[in-house]
Amino acid sequence: MSLILPPVPPGSGFDKKCPVRDVLDCIGDRWSLLTLFGLSRGTLRFTELKRTIGDISQRMLAQTLRALERDGYISRTAYPTVPPKVEYTLTDLGFSLLEKIEPLVRWADEHHGRVKKARESYVPPPKGVRQGTSRKSATTIR
Repeated sequence: MSLILPPVPPGSGFDKKCPVRDVLDCIGDRWSLLTLFGLSRGTLRFTELKRTIGDISQRMLAQTLRALERDGYISRTAYPTVPPKVEYTLTDLGFSLLEKIEPLVRWADEHHGRVKKARESYVPPPKGVRQGTSRKSATTIR
């Protein structure tokens, strides 16, 4: 199976309309994926979710939760108690996304050692040497 992404000419504005770029903009960072996987175990309160993820700041978690809620991957329920009680849970859309991303996470876990070795052996080009900038008419993902 191949997916062909059309090229995006600079200044065309298509980057804002492209469905792939639009969706990946929210879920393409590490905090969103870790947050979604944290919620895959069930409904959690903010502090429970923060503890599950570990190395995320409160501010970053709050921003991530807002973005995931805005895009429909999670739902937020606030209870009128003192102190306030807020719970987060995956929506059907969030669960369907995790089904597709789980193989990627499994792959990352299985190949982490090889990626680390590649990073360690990587030698960047000398400063001042420009990398090739060939342009293709489209990008094919296989």
